[in-house]
Amino acid sequence: MKIQILGPGCANCTNLEKNARRAAETLGIQAEFEKITDLDQIMEMGVLRTPGLAVDGRVVQSGKVFSAEELAQALTPYINQPSE
Repeated sequence: MKIQILGPGCANCTNLEKNARRAAETLGIQAEFEKITDLDQIMEMGVLRTPGLAVDGRVVQSGKVFSAEELAQALTPYINQPSE
């Protein structure tokens, strides 16, 4: 699973990544993390408000810093799904 943090690299992006790592650890997910800071690429993915979080290229959430608990709920459907 590849978890992508979408945003310019601000404090909110950093906090979202920390929470996503915590959520993945809680769920026992082996994930590769990638930061996407290119605004054109972020907009191509459909994110207009950062920070955003995508799993294997699919945007899951955007527009605020979600808690580790919220992210764990959002990541649960992607467990054991084949990566694209």
